[in-house]
Amino acid sequence: MTSPKELKAEQIARLIDVSTVRTPHGEADIRQLVKYAKEYRFISVHALPCWISLLSELLADDPDIYVGAPIGFPAGAHKTQTKLVEAEQLLADGAQEMDLMMNVGMLRSGRLSYVEDEIKAVVQLAGEVEIKVILEVHCITDDEIKRACELCIKAGAAFVKTSTGWLSTGATLETVSLISNFVGSAIKIKAAGGIRNLDTLAKMYAMGVARFGINVQSSMDMIAACAELPGGVLKV
Repeated sequence: MTSPKELKAEQIARLIDVSTVRTPHGEADIRQLVKYAKEYRFISVHALPCWISLLSELLADDPDIYVGAPIGFPAGAHKTQTKLVEAEQLLADGAQEMDLMMNVGMLRSGRLSYVEDEIKAVVQLAGEVEIKVILEVHCITDDEIKRACELCIKAGAAFVKTSTGWLSTGATLETVSLISNFVGSAIKIKAAGGIRNLDTLAKMYAMGVARFGINVQSSMDMIAACAELPGGVLKV
């Protein structure tokens, strides 16, 4: 299926995951983000693990907005069993999508079987719940990005995701192009980290990005900017 060559504001919202996953985020932040998500119709809201049962309650009357949660966030160096226990609890609390932080240190150490087996174990535990694997591209070389993508595909993940957004670089056009050209249609791509304007979103969407992680203020600004374009349409 080919992607649309133009997007309206409501279609852009359905490409965006919004989140409250920073250290100080608490209940008030989550409630406010849910309010924005319902108003703008973002596809998914993510919160840190201890808040997922609350997030599930807040979104219980709106099945079109998914409950998202991170596993092993943000460093990824938890032991596999710890990640599995966390994933199991998140599923029990109502998570409908999960973003798994890859073990970057193991990847960079050449422990590829460890990385693949860990992703596969989480994917199998999650069942029909899609797993997006965060690569944290700021920390790895182009060759390591390709290797990580390969492992995600082999392990059955639904998405590769560029970044947590916690480091200074993330979803650059160059990195997204590298990933897109390498994976083709073998796995979906989530671009996250530093996406701040419609032009960048349009270019990445044209490269094949299926989902975006964008801070809520930038997301709302982009949707407002799209609505002001001729015909309310973003050409991609």
